[in-house]
Amino acid sequence: MRCDVLNLLIRDAHKDIKVPSGETDSEIKKKKSECYADIDSGLWGGHCKSSSIAKENCALKCLSPACYELIYESDPLEEGEKDYIRSQEFKYCMYK
Repeated sequence: MRCDVLNLLIRDAHKDIKVPSGETDSEIKKKKSECYADIDSGLWGGHCKSSSIAKENCALKCLSPACYELIYESDPLEEGEKDYIRSQEFKYCMYK
């Protein structure tokens, strides 16, 4: 129930942000691999290669700038952080 309420609050607070529609698991997996390749090649700048968590934040932003803005922009992942709730919210955002 908590996640449902949180999702409603997020959607209401960010009605004007456009999010991708209906991506499949295989499409997301393929796109994430492409994002990692772009990051490794330096297209996203050196800061994205400075640590594994910086790389993950950049990959999430690459996957969906709109979903990243909704879920992570104000509070990016930090070293050692495991945020399963926001991870699920990001996936939900990608699938809708």
